[in-house]
Amino acid sequence: MLGLEAQAQRISDTAARQFALRVPRGFIARMRHGDPDDPLLRQVLPVLDEERIVPGFDLDAVGDGMARRGGGVIHKYNGRALLIATGSCAVNCRYCFRRHYPYAQDTAAAAGWRSAIDVLRNDGSIHEVILSGGDPLSLADHKLAELTEALQGIAHIRRLRIHTRLPIVLPERVDAGLLHWLRGLPWPVVIVVHANHANEFDADVDAALLALRDGGVTLLNQAVLLRGVNDSVDALAALCERGFAAGVLPYYLHQLDRVAGTAHFEVDDSRALDLHAALAARLPGYLVPRLVREIAGQPGKTPLTRAIAGTSHGL
Repeated sequence: MLGLEAQAQRISDTAARQFALRVPRGFIARMRHGDPDDPLLRQVLPVLDEERIVPGFDLDAVGDGMARRGGGVIHKYNGRALLIATGSCAVNCRYCFRRHYPYAQDTAAAAGWRSAIDVLRNDGSIHEVILSGGDPLSLADHKLAELTEALQGIAHIRRLRIHTRLPIVLPERVDAGLLHWLRGLPWPVVIVVHANHANEFDADVDAALLALRDGGVTLLNQAVLLRGVNDSVDALAALCERGFAAGVLPYYLHQLDRVAGTAHFEVDDSRALDLHAALAARLPGYLVPRLVREIAGQPGKTPLTRAIAGTSHGL
């Protein structure tokens, strides 16, 4: 589809068997034909670099395992609980920090959400529910409605947050049925989309994001700093500007979670800090995402500073 037959030797069948190649055709259409270094292609193509075993890159880089409460609930941070709504997604990003997650054993949608609801109901400290996955919007509207109808019976839930890549990679998912569900929810809703490069936006994505905003949703973007994708000030500034033009505020710029198979994407902390400083010098503050790392066992995302750079993963 992209005229890259000569690049076939770069592809890893082993990596593709472990974590399948999956990408919507609409996202492929935004890639540059004939360019093996296209920043969107780089995010989804299983390559030989994934086969390298690199010390410090593990199966669970962010401590999801030790925070599992059962029923697909992950409880890491005060006041918030995350539901692994499903293991399905419209796109398999090669840097995914849950590429090794045991979805078959632990998803909240199993058994009609009952186990997850029990965990949430019995913990009055939880005020915000975060739907994640996989991608929660890969679930049918009626499945999402089942969950939120059950959540409405829990008085201490005040907010709903949805982490999703679908409005970016498969904007047609934002349809009348989804918007009807969102408009009927009794809580403030925040949707955190995930775009890493300005080229991920097009007219269809803009329309989907506009429809979400018109439905009363607050839109934020989280990105991952990725070598060969967005590791330049120009690329990061263009991402922030293009997202804002589509009605999305920059939220987080994540340092790579050190998951097995992803080392070729890593940007070292010193360069990440330099890029972030240059970005802050170029853009107004509201367009500058926070540069953070997730450290297993910490009570929240950790802002990256010179003082902690490299220390959290033993460099």
